Amino acid sequence: MSGKTYDVLVVGEGISGLTAAHALAQRGLAVATLEAQLFGGLVINVNELEPAPDGRKISGAEFASELMEANAGLGVTSIQAAVTKLADGGGIKRLETGASTCEARQVVLASGARLRKLNVPGEAEFEGRGVSQCADCDGPMYHDERAVVVGGGDSALQEALVLAHFCSKVYIIHRGRQFRARQHFVDQVLASDRISVLWNAAVEEISGGKMVEWARIRHTDGRMEELPCAGVFAYVGLMPNADYLPPEIRHDEAGFVVTGDTLESTLPGVWAVGALRHGYSGLLSDAIAEARRASEAIVARLT
Repeated sequence: MSGKTYDVLVVGEGISGLTAAHALAQRGLAVATLEAQLFGGLVINVNELEPAPDGRKISGAEFASELMEANAGLGVTSIQAAVTKLADGGGIKRLETGASTCEARQVVLASGARLRKLNVPGEAEFEGRGVSQCADCDGPMYHDERAVVVGGGDSALQEALVLAHFCSKVYIIHRGRQFRARQHFVDQVLASDRISVLWNAAVEEISGGKMVEWARIRHTDGRMEELPCAGVFAYVGLMPNADYLPPEIRHDEAGFVVTGDTLESTLPGVWAVGALRHGYSGLLSDAIAEARRASEAIVARLT
């Protein structure tokens, strides 16, 4: 059992969580962050953040490291543990981990989301042997190879552009007939002679020997195609990291937390920001803005 009750506990050390903790600590509040994985969240593997925070060209790892260092300087406690349960004790909220319980007057949910899987045969079997979700990390391994990227949003197109620096050919497999990504990503993809798009198609199976060798593609007209490739990268949406939340916190059909205008959830004293929140735009700049907005509302309530 933790012997200290904090003013605010922040679940997650992604950019939104670190930003919220920083803003709260700057106002003199006692703050702790809880994180089971490496700090930085989904941006940790991005070589260059776009749009760039504060107008600087910087990687996700560098930006997160700066925030962690600044928070340590402000006295923010970093607790390396997975939150398994959030309980409401009225004026005090309790966050349970496998080893202890932490208490606070307010809680910021910034546990983010994880990339969805394709859930097709071969995906789990070839994880780390051609199936990946980080082109920035693994791209150099596919020099002069063919790779498949699945998806049609910003992440899929960004990763396809990264892979095009290394691969002889990159195939984007997209269920629709047009991308959901921002136009400048679309323009770059369509202008690349190393990237081809298969519209109205989906990956049905991933297979090979010791490593990935091909992906079976189903087109909406029923036609099947076996596409030779050495790697498959899926960017088909996110799943919220929300398994620890109580039923008092309302969520949408996909599990993302529903908030009011102030970003407070349906459980008073519990706030949600960033990728965990229903209605989040997906932009890093908005994650930062949400964290600051929630922090301002919390400060107003506690002081």
